[in-house]
Amino acid sequence: MESLVLSFAWLGPKTLELWPATSLATAIQGEWRLLQECIGISAMHMQLLHNNRVIMFDRTDFGNSNISLPGGRCRRDPHDVALKTDCTAHSVLYDIGTNNFRPLMVQTDTWCSSGAVLEDGTLVQTGGYNDGDHVVRKFSPCGGEDCDWVEFPNALMRRRWYATNQILPDGRIIIVGGRGQFNYEFYSQPATVSYDLEFLKETKDEGENNLYPFLHLLPDGNLFIFANTRSILFDYRQSKVVREFPQIPGDASRNYPSSGSSVLLPINENGPIEAEIMVCGGAPHGAFTSARQGYFIRASSTCGRLKVTDQNPAWEMETMPMARVMGDMLLLPTGDVIIINGASSGTAGWENARNPVTRAVIYKPRAMQHNRFSVMETAQRPRMYHSSATLLIDGRVLVGGSNPHVYYKFTGVQFPTDLSLEAFSPPYLAQLHDPVRPRIVGMAENITYQRKFSVTFSVNNFLKVASLSVRIIAPSFTTHSFSMNQRMVILKFVEAVNVASSTYRITAIGPSSPEIAPKGYYMLFVVHEDIPSTGMWVNVV
Repeated sequence: MESLVLSFAWLGPKTLELWPATSLATAIQGEWRLLQECIGISAMHMQLLHNNRVIMFDRTDFGNSNISLPGGRCRRDPHDVALKTDCTAHSVLYDIGTNNFRPLMVQTDTWCSSGAVLEDGTLVQTGGYNDGDHVVRKFSPCGGEDCDWVEFPNALMRRRWYATNQILPDGRIIIVGGRGQFNYEFYSQPATVSYDLEFLKETKDEGENNLYPFLHLLPDGNLFIFANTRSILFDYRQSKVVREFPQIPGDASRNYPSSGSSVLLPINENGPIEAEIMVCGGAPHGAFTSARQGYFIRASSTCGRLKVTDQNPAWEMETMPMARVMGDMLLLPTGDVIIINGASSGTAGWENARNPVTRAVIYKPRAMQHNRFSVMETAQRPRMYHSSATLLIDGRVLVGGSNPHVYYKFTGVQFPTDLSLEAFSPPYLAQLHDPVRPRIVGMAENITYQRKFSVTFSVNNFLKVASLSVRIIAPSFTTHSFSMNQRMVILKFVEAVNVASSTYRITAIGPSSPEIAPKGYYMLFVVHEDIPSTGMWVNVV
């Protein structure tokens, strides 16, 4: 069936194209499309940038990738454990608008590292393995083909392998944990000090299960930190645990290598400020040890929600339609959560999982309990260990990676290394919804804290003001089943007026504080009748 291609405007140098789904089935279960059969690397890490490029990278310590560095360049590293001279790339930059990519030069090992984006849009990527575990790498978006990684050796105080990053209200980045690291530090140049965090030591068990801890910046400026089965409210300014929350019920560990996932549900500025955490999936205690012995235990099928702003928070537990470990949880423009990728038995780690889960689910936090999950269309490719996903400006979900092997293996294994890129279009992108889909036609590039701003949009069939909202989403750094720095803020609504035929102007107020939304670039969406516009990049200043 021939599909219609729609164009949309955005505040950037070129026009992107939205690829809408066409069938009624797509309006219910979404649609998968293959974008690239091979990008040369397996996308272990992903970060969407504000120029609509996605930077992806793998690791350097397994040998050659399947894409060469340009111009005869080679990486020469006497400390590399696989190749001292390597003329292949281990990072690529993907252009959403053209569906093209180019190789990038990463010098030191980025395996199982972390990252966050500064307010100017620069990606700060931290740590890794071997010669990369104390390295900070930066990537600043540019309009041409010259931008590439810049590396800063010995820029970290501690070895950061399986750590988590979070951008803070003052613009700093906190880096928490890592293998054997029960401490945290702040990104600065040069690194000067690290601080102990006993909670990380307390949550380590025989399978670790405290790596890549879940970090969420809360509206009061404190951090929610979750590791294994426990969570705390942490004041990083005073290096003080403010309180410990109840332990999540059940026998499942939730962090690497048991690898559940977590999101901070949307913060709504149209009423009392609440903060609610959601944690889904994982694996039972002992599953990692069992998997290494060839016995793959069924993953957890439970999710927990914890409203941390309540006086006496308690976990509200729910059951997913299927068990899942190594799933990625992403906030969609509607405020719903997609859970995608992963397996239904085993854990993270080399050859440690079986039974891929090829159907995403979408969770609607505002729906009645027991009616919140919807099962999406089946993907044709399993996305196991070292897969990743990220939300794009047009509302699609970009998916890549999957390499459960020490090296790239394409034959003779149950789950071959996957170098492809796919996009999943959630049901809201179906053409069936076009009559009520808003299309942004004008707005400012910057929005200011507590200041009014306007967005002009068109819609063919405007239904009611009560179904309108303006929301911003911070692009995440995704790896190992956790999307660092991800957050959505539903901005305070002021009014909507009709300014021309099928054209409206909505007035909203910028975020109330940097604790609600740290400075930087966000995707802004207008949502009407639960159908989002294509996003526009805005800078919160």
